[in-house]
Amino acid sequence: MFSRFLIKMADFDELKNTAGEYLSEDDLRVLEDAYAFASERHRELLHSSGGSYVSHLLDVANTVASMRLDLDTIIAGLLHGVLKEGVATLKELEEKFGPNVANIVNGTTKITNVRYDSKMAYQAENIRKLFLAMGSDIRVLLVKLADRLHDMLLLRRESEDKQRQLSRETMDLYAPLASRLGIDWLKRELEDLSFQYLFPAEYKELMGHLVSTLGEREKYVDEVIGILRDKLKKNEVIPVQVIGRPKHLYSIYKKLVVQNIPIEQVYDKVAFRIIVNTVKECYEALGTIHGSWTPVPGRIKDFISAPKSNNYQSLHTTVAGPGGHFIEIQIRTEEMDRVAQEGVAAHWAYKEGQKINNRDARLFKDLKELVKNLQEVEDPSEFLDSVRGELFDPDVYALTPTGEVREMPRGSTPIDFAYAIHTAVGDKCTGARVNGRLVQLKYELQNGDIVEIITSKNQHPKQAWLQLVKTSRARAKIRQWLRREDKEKTLKEGREICERGLKQLDTSLKKLVKSGHIRLLLQELHCNSLDDMLAKVGNGSVTVRHLERALIPKELQQQEEQSQEEELLEQLTEAGQEKSAPAAKGAVQIDGLMIC
Repeated sequence: MFSRFLIKMADFDELKNTAGEYLSEDDLRVLEDAYAFASERHRELLHSSGGSYVSHLLDVANTVASMRLDLDTIIAGLLHGVLKEGVATLKELEEKFGPNVANIVNGTTKITNVRYDSKMAYQAENIRKLFLAMGSDIRVLLVKLADRLHDMLLLRRESEDKQRQLSRETMDLYAPLASRLGIDWLKRELEDLSFQYLFPAEYKELMGHLVSTLGEREKYVDEVIGILRDKLKKNEVIPVQVIGRPKHLYSIYKKLVVQNIPIEQVYDKVAFRIIVNTVKECYEALGTIHGSWTPVPGRIKDFISAPKSNNYQSLHTTVAGPGGHFIEIQIRTEEMDRVAQEGVAAHWAYKEGQKINNRDARLFKDLKELVKNLQEVEDPSEFLDSVRGELFDPDVYALTPTGEVREMPRGSTPIDFAYAIHTAVGDKCTGARVNGRLVQLKYELQNGDIVEIITSKNQHPKQAWLQLVKTSRARAKIRQWLRREDKEKTLKEGREICERGLKQLDTSLKKLVKSGHIRLLLQELHCNSLDDMLAKVGNGSVTVRHLERALIPKELQQQEEQSQEEELLEQLTEAGQEKSAPAAKGAVQIDGLMIC
């Protein structure tokens, strides 16, 4: 497969050379100490694939260093396994390498000391822990992504079950997170590696086709690059670089599935990139291309004036190029290209003396909002579904009236858009104007739509909305409101039932709380709080009879039970006497039957 990584034994010299390109001599000495610590603690340990664990640690740290991240992050890459394997303690890490390294390593470590009732609950809690940790320090996620990349590169040595399990998790979670951070190369690597194990037959067929047509494709790429350079030069646009690279395998496979076409009909297997000096030249280059070839309607996207949430900027267009083949072309400046490849690592906030810029601040704010939304989901199944939904690959880019972009999956409605703005806007949404025209809540948003949400203070979420929304954020918020509403209704009903029942006993909830007897009542009924008791009364799991019994003193309960037993015994005795009474005159009893 096309990968920038080769599977080989890493060594410390390679890591030192990579990190030495931007770290000081003092930093490198600390890095040597960290390597010595990792080597000593993991000396006898093997990676699950069977190779040296220290070699895996070096690979992870080297990938982190290749992104030019700070010293603490590289050290955390070297030590990310010490807590999981139990060869060091959190306190030990703090004392030797500082709190930052300790926190990053702890954030990447799976929960191992708690038992869960299902595999799904265990997976959900590990992901929840990761999201919480990355919400406070994004370096946790960067180390985890590098770790997952090298786990995937060694996956061929694992069992088929583990290959599928890790690949599914990587495709659903880690590749989208890399995309959210804008690290394009890492996203593509993770997707292709997962694709190889999730769909092995399709992967093999697609790989075979691309290899067999490599010569033809390279010839076409050279031809198009030459034409592009000539046309741009004639219009006085001098590109810094014109690149033609093969699209990664998984993106081609998705096109085959979505369009339901054979591989022979996928013409844009190669993406062309034009890199220029200024934003003005980006738009001039786009005009030149559209003046030369017919653009495909709906495939022109301007991410320069409206950047993606991960700070990605570029112009995209698809045209009917030479030979009638559809070709995709991206146009951007050198700085935009660097951000497109490196994402958050291009403007790393932890680099010495560097302040976080506005776009990175927005990205971190979005990630914190993502973590906050997911923390409100308690059910493991719903949580995992929400994670997958939150990390969707957007297909639709709609705008607020002030020009702010909201990214959505295809099929999203004004309700999704409203919740993307704010929970309060979603809860009160009654309708929308799209491009100045009133639309229904079931309207499916299109690229470039300008959406104005109409709200009313009397509106509230409906159960039917769950059938209209596409984003997990909207779905989670609607369910949350409905659950809260149901809970309030149950509490209200429970309070009314309690007050009626307690009135007959010449008391009330207020009197029980004031006297302190409420604590004894809750203890008797095995309830955690007054609200817990009211909810149980409201849903019928605790009845008024239970309340009465719990309020009667133990001595009276025993007397009542004894009285009931004596009464029952008396009734049984009377029934027995009636059964043994003489048969009626003129009747004959045969086998218990009375024959008159």
